[in-house]
Amino acid sequence: MKQKAILPEKVKRYEELLRKALKAFEIVVQENSHLIKVAQDYSNMASSYYDDGMHFIEEEDMVNALVCFSYGHAWLDAGVKLGVFKVSDENLFTI
Repeated sequence: MKQKAILPEKVKRYEELLRKALKAFEIVVQENSHLIKVAQDYSNMASSYYDDGMHFIEEEDMVNALVCFSYGHAWLDAGVKLGVFKVSDENLFTI
């Protein structure tokens, strides 16, 4: 029988993944590109979701913390897929 996920462990794993991912990408579109705003928005959304997730951990709201870390990482993955981010560790992203 498969063991069920333990929420605090999963939150810790996703928080660590997003924290590392936030340090492992850079914006690669040129400043005059129409995609620079997209890249900046995606980056800001990922950072904001990380901050929100940390707030929810402080509030002991693990479900919303997990959601925030998952959404934050999704913004980074979208930026990688779109080609506006270059990553230094492909194991942190769904490339």
